Amino acid sequence: MQCDAKFDFLTRKHHCRRCGKCFCDKCCGQKVPLRRMCFVDPVRQCAECALVSHKEAEFYDKQLKVLLSGATFLVTFGNSEKPETMVCRLSNNQRYLLLDGDSRHEIDIAHISTVQILTEGFPPGGGNARATGMSLRFAAPGAEGLTQLKLTAGEDAHASRRQSTAWLAAMHKATKLLYESRDQ
Repeated sequence: MQCDAKFDFLTRKHHCRRCGKCFCDKCCGQKVPLRRMCFVDPVRQCAECALVSHKEAEFYDKQLKVLLSGATFLVTFGNSEKPETMVCRLSNNQRYLLLDGDSRHEIDIAHISTVQILTEGFPPGGGNARATGMSLRFAAPGAEGLTQLKLTAGEDAHASRRQSTAWLAAMHKATKLLYESRDQ
C-alpha cells in the first residue's frame, strides 16, 4: 500500500526499511526492530510492514529457541515403510532443517513447498486438536519432482513427546510467518 500524500519539495519522504517504498512521516513513523535484515536498533517502517515485523519479533523471542534446540521424531522419507528415529532441528543460520539419526539430512528451507501439521482427535469439551506430526514436501538437490517427508512424534517418554509437540507448534508458527512475509 503506497502513501496517498502528494510529494512536493516541502513534504519530506521516508523509505520503509523493510519494503523500500516511499511514505510521508505519518504513514512511515513506526520504529520497529528488524532482526531478519540485521538492523540492531528499531528502524522506520510503514504500518503494514511494522505489523509483520512485530510478529517476527515475537516469534524470535518465543519460538526460535525451541526450533534451534530440536526434538526427536520418527522420520519417514517418501514411500519408505520403516521410519528412522531422528533429531530434527533448525540450523544456526536458520536456513536448513537438520535431521540427525543413523543418517544425516539437510533440507533447505527455501526449497520446502508445502507443510501440513498432522493432528489427532479433539479434546472433550472442545478445544484444539493435538499436533502429532508434520508432513512436508520439498525439492531435493538432484531429484526430479518433490520429495515427501513425514515427522511423527514418538510414543515413548512423556517429556520427549511434550518437546516434540512444542517443536511442532513452533514450526507451524514459523511456516505461517514465512508465508506471510513471502507475500510482501
